[in-house]
Amino acid sequence: MTKVAFIGLGRMGHGMAGRYLDAGFSVAVWNRSKAKAEDLIARGANWASSPAEAADGADAVVTMVADDGASRAVWLGENGAAATMKAGSLAIECSTVSHQHALDMARELRGRGLTYIDCPVTGLPQAAASGKLTLLVGADAADLDRARPYLAPIGDVVRHFGAVGTGTVFKLINNLMGAVQIASLAEGVAMAEQAGLDMNLVADALATGAVASPQVIRHSKRMVARDFSGASFTAALRHKDAAYAVALAESLLAGPPLLGRAAVEAYARAKTEMPDDDEGRMIEIVSRRK
Repeated sequence: MTKVAFIGLGRMGHGMAGRYLDAGFSVAVWNRSKAKAEDLIARGANWASSPAEAADGADAVVTMVADDGASRAVWLGENGAAATMKAGSLAIECSTVSHQHALDMARELRGRGLTYIDCPVTGLPQAAASGKLTLLVGADAADLDRARPYLAPIGDVVRHFGAVGTGTVFKLINNLMGAVQIASLAEGVAMAEQAGLDMNLVADALATGAVASPQVIRHSKRMVARDFSGASFTAALRHKDAAYAVALAESLLAGPPLLGRAAVEAYARAKTEMPDDDEGRMIEIVSRRK
């Protein structure tokens, strides 16, 4: 039976790991907290005491962790996955990492005879659990073909942007634009409230008008209602992604990324005040500002 190791069982990773079980793979899982794996273990997953143990004998290792530091640790740290992966196996990075980190990891893992693919994803946790994610891939075409059987369980759309690193470039662009949209939405909602507008009408107009985007549609009514149940993305993660994106922009653009820097500043404040809370709570920070 084909074996997949899945590392990182947060809001997205948990559902993604379950998809490999649904697809009939032999699945080994690792997470810092075993409690998040208990239901997967009950469904047939094998618990591993380390990334290295999870990766031992795996045909593909898939990671979904928080940032560059966590990614490096699970691949190359003490008891990291790369220590036990067999030559030629696939290292599929679904985490959102910095562009330079993706390039560095590709080089280091290639030097160990492994094939690294950057494959960050877009979609909410519900999409992760149902295999409906969009996969943003950076890989050689031949490597992508080899990886497709391991991508099919988790995503129904594959966007191949080019060589390793390009999937991450697009993901950072995507998430930086999301940060700008959510922060500006919070300011707009706060302005409407202070001006005494009918906020139900405002929420409907924002979600159906010319500025509507998936982020605006998702967050406008939640901000108006101050309903932050069902959090899917935290302020800390949005800040991390925006900061990675601004660093990339500064290496590519002739001038400073002004809107990007503003978004990073806004989410730096949100990260300090509510790091593990829903990113939509930006409205509460904006509303308190004098």
